[in-house]
Amino acid sequence: MRIVACLNGDRRPGAHPALPVSLDQLITDAHEAVAAGATALHLHPRDPGGAESLEPQVVGPLMERFRAEGPDVPISLTTALSAESDPWRRYDLVQRWASPSLPDSVTVNLHEAGSVDLIHLLDDRRVAVEAGVWTVDAARILIATKVPVTAVLVEPTQVAVEDARRNAEAILSLLDRAGPSAPRLLHGSDATAWPMLEDALNAGLDIRIGLEDTMRMPDGEEAEDNAALVARAVALASAAA
Repeated sequence: MRIVACLNGDRRPGAHPALPVSLDQLITDAHEAVAAGATALHLHPRDPGGAESLEPQVVGPLMERFRAEGPDVPISLTTALSAESDPWRRYDLVQRWASPSLPDSVTVNLHEAGSVDLIHLLDDRRVAVEAGVWTVDAARILIATKVPVTAVLVEPTQVAVEDARRNAEAILSLLDRAGPSAPRLLHGSDATAWPMLEDALNAGLDIRIGLEDTMRMPDGEEAEDNAALVARAVALASAAA
């Protein structure tokens, strides 16, 4: 089972005392998350001011530093429109990422404009794509286009747990009938993060956790850091095994 630590997401600097933003913070946090049991990392690159960025001059140094000093686990980067709101400019930025410092994979949200073209570009560049599927309609896009993906991230965004669960079940049902055979990961956010993680464990799916998804432990207490979140997820996974 894959346990992905999502370290920062699109949260603003200062949203949590331990949210890693700078490159030094990300490197340190990554080592601690992997030591706690994470088997892969998901990052949102940040510029010197702390804003999300897909600029080559941000992504290149991040990946070079992680290759030299980071933990030896796969690294995925976001391509969400939260990091670059113009889909055509996003395509251009990703096209200009330097080959020696490409990530192991990237996440691409199927509901976002330009997603299919971006996946074809990444496939040409031999960067693995994890398809972000937030809705049944996004699952239909994945099935209809047959774009090459190495994983499917089922990501219900509903605030209420039961609503998120219904959405996830509908997506997974459709993927079971007609979707790609790629491994699936299920996760929620904030109030649904831990319930979705437990649902994923019960279904034998991959999991992810980190300050991108929630800043709280299952009991509602504020999490100390990403490592604490990962350690609790690992404990839940061991108990479910």
